[in-house]
Amino acid sequence: FVFISVNLTGDSTTKRMAQTIANLTGADLHEIKAQYPYTQADLDWHAPQSRTSIEQHEHQGHVACVNDFPALDQYDTIIIGHPIWWGIPPRLIANAIDQLPLDGKTLATFATSGGSGYQRSQRYIR
Repeated sequence: FVFISVNLTGDSTTKRMAQTIANLTGADLHEIKAQYPYTQADLDWHAPQSRTSIEQHEHQGHVACVNDFPALDQYDTIIIGHPIWWGIPPRLIANAIDQLPLDGKTLATFATSGGSGYQRSQRYIR
């Protein structure tokens, strides 16, 4: 197993959940990082012109992530954890999935949210 978790500025909930799951399963843990790190102002979902507000509303948008992923040859299951923003994962999750060699792997996800359900997020991942 390898856990690939989003650790965005201020997102300690998703990071804690990933660490808990990794500790319980003995999984390795790796963070997905945005190529251009987010600031607190970027994450202000109350501001319509904040970076995340704009990114999340670009329906086919992808956000570049740092491609420093570990080799996945020895893993059968990949679990991606992420917060839910505007009902879906942060746009960099799509970029990470596109970059990861997932053929023949089982992909599972988990998400944290202060108010959104998980169903729309799962459809996005699919």
